[in-house]
Amino acid sequence: MYHTYPYKAQIPILIDGKYEIRTFTSKDDIYAVIDLLREEVHANNKEGGSFNVAQSIVKQLPFFTCPNVLLDKQAQKDISRYLYSSNFGVLPYSGSYGSHPNKWIEKSFLIKNIIDRKKSEAVNNGR
Repeated sequence: MYHTYPYKAQIPILIDGKYEIRTFTSKDDIYAVIDLLREEVHANNKEGGSFNVAQSIVKQLPFFTCPNVLLDKQAQKDISRYLYSSNFGVLPYSGSYGSHPNKWIEKSFLIKNIIDRKKSEAVNNGR
C-alpha cells in the first residue's frame, strides 16, 4: 500500500491538535516523519517516560509507510552472513578475529545485540 510513490498517509503524530495527511514522494519524506517520531519519544522520555526510540519508530512505521522501503540491501546481506556463520559455525571472513574487518566486528556485535533483545522481548511477552 505504501511502497509506491507518490502516496498519501496520515502521520501518527499530533501537530497542532491534528493528525496530518501528507503526500510522500520519496524516502526523505519518510525520514522527516521518523525525525518527528524520534523528537516525540525524546520529549516523552524527558517527562519521565522510558520509551525505546527504535521500538517506538518501528511500531509506528506501518501507519505511514511500508517498512520494507527502509530495508538496506547491504544490512540484509550482513544479517544473512551473521546468521549463516552463527548457525553453521563458519567464520564470516577468513582468518582469526583480529584479521576480520573492524566494520564487520562492529556490525556483528550490533546484530547480536538486536537478536538478543528480540529474544528477550519474546520471552517477556510470552508470560
